This record gives sequence, C-alpha cells and structure tokens, in this order.
Amino acid sequence: MKRELDTLITQMHSAGIPYADAIRQFKKRYILEVLAHHKGNQCKAATELGMHRNTLSRTLAELDMDSAQIRKGMRRPVMSERPAMVQRMAMGQRPRMMIAGIGRQA
Repeated sequence: MKRELDTLITQMHSAGIPYADAIRQFKKRYILEVLAHHKGNQCKAATELGMHRNTLSRTLAELDMDSAQIRKGMRRPVMSERPAMVQRMAMGQRPRMMIAGIGRQA
C-alpha cells in the first residue's frame, strides 16, 4: 500500500497538482470511505476519524460535500424498486416456493 501511495504522490507532483488540492482530494476521498463504512452515520464516522461530529460537519461544508446527498446515495432503494423476494424477506415473510409438479405454493 505504501508503494501505491508513493506512486500516486509522484504522479500528482509530476502533473503539477498543488499541495492544497492534493490534500483536499485526499480528505474528501478518505471521509467518504469512512462515511460509507458507517452507512452515512456522521457520529460513528467522526468517532473513527478522531473528531467531534460538529467538526466533521464543518469539514464536510469546507470540502463542499453535501451530507444529505451522501446519505441519500447510501440509502436502500424504495420497496417498489426491490426484487419481490427481498421485499418479502424485509417484511419478515418467508420467500414463496413452488412445489415441483404440483403448482401449489409451499
């Protein structure tokens, strides 16, 4: 992993990317990864990042990251867009199975 990071830094420097832009992009990507891991939960993400939730919210604003959009992108699809078996399982129902050759549901 260190080798990959070294290669990335070399490429960014060779491309003339300013230090401030490189740091900004790293922060955005890292914070997005932690938020995704915690399914958009800012309290849990902030704890993992070693900062207060308010600091995370302020950092998101400074990086022009919309926390509502981040959460929206992590939501499950509405029930009407899910496959039927997943809907039944989400509602606590057993999936329906057909008994071979009889045509009745089990």
